[in-house]
Amino acid sequence: MAKAYVFTEHGGPEAETFIDLPPPSPGPGQLLVAVRAAGVNPVDWKLRNGYSRPGSAPTELPAVLGSEAAGVVKEIGAGVEGFSVGDAVFGSTLTGGYAEYTLLPVEVTAHKPDAVSFTDAAALPVAAATAYDAVNQVALPPGDTLLIIGVGGGVGVAAAQIARAFGIRVVGTASAGKKEFVESLGVVHVAPGPDLAERIRAAAPDGVDAVLDLVGGADLEAAATLLTDRTKLISAADKGTVPRLGGAAVVRLRTAAVLDEVAKLVVSGSLRPYVTRTFPLERADEALRAVEEGHARGKIVIEVGA
Repeated sequence: MAKAYVFTEHGGPEAETFIDLPPPSPGPGQLLVAVRAAGVNPVDWKLRNGYSRPGSAPTELPAVLGSEAAGVVKEIGAGVEGFSVGDAVFGSTLTGGYAEYTLLPVEVTAHKPDAVSFTDAAALPVAAATAYDAVNQVALPPGDTLLIIGVGGGVGVAAAQIARAFGIRVVGTASAGKKEFVESLGVVHVAPGPDLAERIRAAAPDGVDAVLDLVGGADLEAAATLLTDRTKLISAADKGTVPRLGGAAVVRLRTAAVLDEVAKLVVSGSLRPYVTRTFPLERADEALRAVEEGHARGKIVIEVGA
């Protein structure tokens, strides 16, 4: 049996608990992985609350929390090529990452470079890969300006670094407490809140060429007024509002190729995962609370095994 942190029903933190589960068996195209580290993301608590990914099957309970992990391959399912038992890998989980064992689908799993730690690798499949997809989706040339609404979180921090690596100027909104941090990324900081559009115009007098929204709501509405080409308005947070404004949701490719590219950026030094806090599996509840309460700066990772 192996330890896992799960939710037993849809609801708040009271639905979470530790249980012992047998390691899952890999099916065709799947890898059984001994987890070394698992990233923590807002989608984790949203799924616990009852959110359902479009096109997904109903959640079977109890469900292990966590959407991304890094670890060592222990068993290989039928038809898998390019992976061997003992390989260090990272990817998106099928059976949750807050556990000693998980299943990874090979189509969204990549080999972990030796130069990247398990902890850093576990922070890449959701936030950094979403950021990579988003920056490529707006397709700005070097020298243009990207506005990131909510730049201080996991996706925003990664998107800012990736955009800067591509020669793109970045302006971003974040709380006053994150000002020094986001400026260290080379981002022009703007405080969120009322009259946001005016403050962005002051920070970017030549205008912004694209907007990546990670917050939604009023800030997304304000940012949209700054664009003449609304096809350059994309959101990972408010998929209901952004089409009405003439933009689109971030299109996630969810491929191993994207994970490979993100890992290369880490190895080159262009992308730092910014894991700012780690917790042992025994304190998974604390890790998830830090993200759920919105106080996390950068990425939080649960370290599971040595």
